[in-house]
Amino acid sequence: MSDDFKRENNHKKSQTPDSWRRPRGKHSRVRLEVNGAPAKPKAGYRTDKEVRGKHPSGYEEVLIHNTDDLEEIDPETEAARIGSTVGGRKRAEIIEKADEEDIHILNRGEE
Repeated sequence: MSDDFKRENNHKKSQTPDSWRRPRGKHSRVRLEVNGAPAKPKAGYRTDKEVRGKHPSGYEEVLIHNTDDLEEIDPETEAARIGSTVGGRKRAEIIEKADEEDIHILNRGEE
């Protein structure tokens, strides 16, 4: 759930997490959608189908761990994200091969 939708009355007790839960109370201002009450999730907040689940750059993310994984990527629609467990030497090899094949890497790191 988005950051826009917080659990009702989560500010009253520090133990209550802010993750969204459907309000079920008889007089709940959020459930009744009273003016001034926090927003409640609805279908109208949904993202367009074309961009839903994609990276802000417009590419679909593909997680890779070695250079062989790069062969399965379509450079027009997909971008690579190097796994967090990949070390420095292999990361450099992946970046080098991706540059040759014009594949976009989302987490290039410092160069």
